[in-house]
Amino acid sequence: MDGSCKHCLKWMWVACFYFEFMLVSAEFQRFQHPVKADGSLSFLVIGDWGRKGAYNQSQVALQMGKVGENLGIDFVISTGDNFYEKGLATPYDPHFKHSFTNIYSANSLQKQWYSVLGNHDYRGDVQAQLSPILRKIDSRWLCLRSFLAYNVDMYINEHDHCLQHLSSITSPLQFFTSGGGSKAWKGDFDYLDGGGDDEIKFYYDGQGFMSVELTPTNAKIAFYDVSGDVLHSFSSNQLYYT
Repeated sequence: MDGSCKHCLKWMWVACFYFEFMLVSAEFQRFQHPVKADGSLSFLVIGDWGRKGAYNQSQVALQMGKVGENLGIDFVISTGDNFYEKGLATPYDPHFKHSFTNIYSANSLQKQWYSVLGNHDYRGDVQAQLSPILRKIDSRWLCLRSFLAYNVDMYINEHDHCLQHLSSITSPLQFFTSGGGSKAWKGDFDYLDGGGDDEIKFYYDGQGFMSVELTPTNAKIAFYDVSGDVLHSFSSNQLYYT
């Protein structure tokens, strides 16, 4: 592997996507996603989505497909709350196809999906989403209870039904929320307007998603609304954990 690829893999570590998870045997299994020939890597992040296309889920998915094609994404991250309101009942629950397979149907989204569980997913049969049966139904699906990463420069979450960028005032750590996959907070928290607070760099209470582009020297994050318009972007060439 040449130097550029190694640097981009470091960005993968920085972005929390050098995956490890705990097995029953107390050993760790590592997931390393290959970078492109130029050492770059790009992916989309979506959370709070599985509503059988309702609450603009289908429209968000449509724009994800367009952005995914433009960026040539390598994979997709789901930050949780994959199936509303109570997760999946069994691995054969039709909710899986109605809210995932049939919705994220664009060619550019036919890549590996790395998914974790949200609180709504735990209201159903947790083992259903973790089951290898789902991978036989749709090979894109890979869901674990959690992924572990250390020494990171950014943290990405869902649960809050919004798009948000927070910046720590005591460290270089950046916090990104991608929780606009379907039903959003629209109008519920007007005081979070992104102004008057050095920590809040961006807040949007509508539907949308997030993209991450990594090169050997730079990381770029962008938030998109349901129309595919860029609402906020952030770039950094500072690597603190290399």
